[in-house]
Amino acid sequence: MNKIIGGAGFVGSRLKNELTDCIILDKRLCAEDGFVDIRKPETLKSKLRDLDSIVLLAAEHRDDISPISRYYDTNVQGTQNVLDEMDRVGCKHLIFTSSVAVYGLNKSNPDENHSADPFNHYGKSKWEAEKVIKAWYEKDPEGKSVTIIRPTVIFGEKNRGNVYNLLRQIAIGNFLMIGKGQNMKSMAYVGNVVAFIKHRLDLAEKGLHVFNYIDKPDITMTSLLRIIEMNLNKKISSINIPVWMGYLGGFGFDILAFLTRKKLAISSIRVKKFIATTQFDAKKVHSSGFKAPYTLEEALNRTINYEFVEDHSSDEVFYTE
Repeated sequence: MNKIIGGAGFVGSRLKNELTDCIILDKRLCAEDGFVDIRKPETLKSKLRDLDSIVLLAAEHRDDISPISRYYDTNVQGTQNVLDEMDRVGCKHLIFTSSVAVYGLNKSNPDENHSADPFNHYGKSKWEAEKVIKAWYEKDPEGKSVTIIRPTVIFGEKNRGNVYNLLRQIAIGNFLMIGKGQNMKSMAYVGNVVAFIKHRLDLAEKGLHVFNYIDKPDITMTSLLRIIEMNLNKKISSINIPVWMGYLGGFGFDILAFLTRKKLAISSIRVKKFIATTQFDAKKVHSSGFKAPYTLEEALNRTINYEFVEDHSSDEVFYTE
């Protein structure tokens, strides 16, 4: 049986539709048999079995989590709690979603062997969680199948993360390019990420395996805007504002968010991410025998049409990042 911990979120909800035998465990579920808060090990008791395959998606990942300790309580100690329960019941098959955030920003196309240099607490906590998993595996590797997936920013239908916020700002005419727009961006479509998780579940390959997940080719911000323009039949302003001005505006929104106690779509850290080069090597995943069901352009077309052309106003959405 596949157990998806954190399965009520964006990726988990999509994954459960692709699996015929799975149980969702999540702190957002009310039913006692489905409620799990990985920060509280007692909630994991009786939820896992020795022959289960565990997909651990649960994490704190938004940019604006407070207090900062929540990143580590959930992403690091929570992971350790899951591993302890797996040990207790003899479960040996784990798929864990980490993040390319472990590499930091503006690195030169890092592959899975690149050194870690996370710039924020989300990336730092994910790197610490990976170290916990590696220690667990190395303590007793016999019979264990462990896959760590490091996806780049995941986008898709029903997601309300950074990519959606960018698309929405463009759609309503509130977008201005910060910088020259030639920075490369890597992206991952939820349908492809879910397909890769299912592929690894079916394969159940023994050992410890780490994969970056990116849908290639990487594109510049300018190229991304051209795709959006074409889908929305909308001309985007060609005005580019200087990077320093973008940062200044981001800090202004930080102050506004602090004063109003509201979570805003723009912040200094999101400006920093926007102007950064986020390009990662994904040769390993795309030469592993896995074939992504959708090209990046198809995925963008599907997402834009779903969110801004078709009427899905009554659908459930997922707030991330």
